[in-house]
Amino acid sequence: MIEIVTPQTPDQFDAVRRLCWQYRDFLLAISPQSRVIAETFYPEAKYAAVMDRLEQEHTAPQGGVRLVLAQAVPVGCGMFHTLEPGIAEIKRVYLTEAVRGRGAGLALMIELVRACRAQGFAAIRMDTGAPLEAAQKLYDAMGFARRDPYYDPPEIARDFLRFFEMRL
Repeated sequence: MIEIVTPQTPDQFDAVRRLCWQYRDFLLAISPQSRVIAETFYPEAKYAAVMDRLEQEHTAPQGGVRLVLAQAVPVGCGMFHTLEPGIAEIKRVYLTEAVRGRGAGLALMIELVRACRAQGFAAIRMDTGAPLEAAQKLYDAMGFARRDPYYDPPEIARDFLRFFEMRL
């Protein structure tokens, strides 16, 4: 049974941090290009700083964090933050291999969209890597529109990233 919760306790936030580090490791392992891009966007020290500020930058009212549990075991996470007034950016959507392909990704994304809407955002933006085809199919099926980059990515990432937006 999959349950999606808003982390409340230090242990739950620590579980989200562990999953985020697993996500970074996952990105590093996809391909040599993915490794370079992940190290560019998420150098270890910078990523550690983001993880240290998780509760400040990704909780209401400027964002939100969700933790996916399977029989009370942390198996996934996702979050959003304010990109600019009225626009949220979804970040670090990650599921362990144990729950991929079982509907957990759709359930998590539905909850993240619902939370963005409930917090009054008018739109959601997000990006993902080209090799993450299952994620792209999910975002397409949910009604996210593909779009041009909404930030200026480094040259090495321009052909690698896919950008999405949903109006709420």
